[in-house]
Amino acid sequence: MRSIPSIEQLRQRPALRALEATYGRAAIVDALRAEASALRERRLDDESSDVAAEIERGTIARLANDSAPSLRRVINATGVIIHTNLGRAPLGKRAAARVAELATGYTNLEYDLSQGTRGRRDVHAERLLSRLTGAEAAVVVNNNAAATLLVLTALARGREVIISRGELVEIGGGFRVPDVLVQSGAILREVGTTNRTRAADYAAAISDRTALILRVHPSNFRIEGFTERPSLGDLVTIAHRFTLPVVEDAGSGYVADLESSASALHDEPSISHSLSAGANVVMFSGDKLLGGPQAGIIVGRSAQLHQIRTHPLMRALRVDKMTYAALEATLEEYTADRAASAVPVPAMIAMPVDAIERRARALAENLNAAGVRTRIVDGASTIGGGSAPGSTLPTRLIEIEPQSIGAQQIERCLRESEVPIIARIENDRVVLDLRTVDPADDGVVLETCTTLKGKREKGEGKRKD
Repeated sequence: MRSIPSIEQLRQRPALRALEATYGRAAIVDALRAEASALRERRLDDESSDVAAEIERGTIARLANDSAPSLRRVINATGVIIHTNLGRAPLGKRAAARVAELATGYTNLEYDLSQGTRGRRDVHAERLLSRLTGAEAAVVVNNNAAATLLVLTALARGREVIISRGELVEIGGGFRVPDVLVQSGAILREVGTTNRTRAADYAAAISDRTALILRVHPSNFRIEGFTERPSLGDLVTIAHRFTLPVVEDAGSGYVADLESSASALHDEPSISHSLSAGANVVMFSGDKLLGGPQAGIIVGRSAQLHQIRTHPLMRALRVDKMTYAALEATLEEYTADRAASAVPVPAMIAMPVDAIERRARALAENLNAAGVRTRIVDGASTIGGGSAPGSTLPTRLIEIEPQSIGAQQIERCLRESEVPIIARIENDRVVLDLRTVDPADDGVVLETCTTLKGKREKGEGKRKD
């Protein structure tokens, strides 16, 4: 098309020149070339159209789209508290502030301020973790799968690890405990059956090749009916008889009692209880029930923790200053008995139904007044994230009634809004659970949902019978 100006002519247009400070000259030239090429492929025949203006508009849109960050803030209205797909635990305000404070400057990450010499990064958060759990020592790596890999590599490489067949679980993303064992160089020794394993099964499997007994909390499923599983104390008794350590992968990281959620968390192992029962090493996630940043936390006896923290693999799995900053700030809330109100995950778990209903009714009344028909219904929130499988928390839901557009279209409109709202569909109705919505975002939810009326009036995505 001869009517397309040169790239340099297009670049000199005032609107595009003004964008060079934002995107840079090279990005603008690339976008102009791509837009001009796309225009040629469309084979525009209208010679009277302003080709340069059309390319300019397309280039500006292309630059905005290409430069937009892929990671965005969303509002979780699903009622799943620890939502793996949505980034698991949101940080508390103090944790976020600590990250911001330390991220923009230098820190004593590996510097001993008292001695004026090089220090160790693996000591950060240890004091708080020991105080909270009763452990003798603690180290932090980048997630719980890494913690399991490191512990087994450091303590059992080339030797046998005894584990119940009922605990050979698959965690999120297709990662399986047996695969982690293989990567660690440890040799898997399965005992018992899927549904029933006895203490005697462990004792019978112990030999001079045994390195440790591994107990894995089945945090993402539950076996019911004809089942049997020895207590951690039973395993410790057997292990002590043979001078072996017991290692527990506790998974979700339940560190503090929350009275209002006792029924939902009654099957979750408490980290302090596991240590007091005699486990030598316990691993758990930082971004599940603890409500902190993604991290794998390893606590336990000093002898085993020394082997773990000095293993060469520790350097590959260590965390950075921002993870330590968020973790320490989160742990401080627990040690100061503020977690139930200041850390979002335990705060959402402990949130009473009447508090959720008050917010839901206020929001529903405003939506109804704006022409978006809603009603309040009973519902259930879940903890999620591989924690407390099968357990639910009673809640009150805002149900949006379909009119000219259906539930699928409503859900999509919310998901594609400027601040995406992630909802769920139940019985062909979109429902919003405010248990997992920050009260500060109630206004955003109202504003976004109000736009649904306009979409209905336009008949966008009209329902099909």
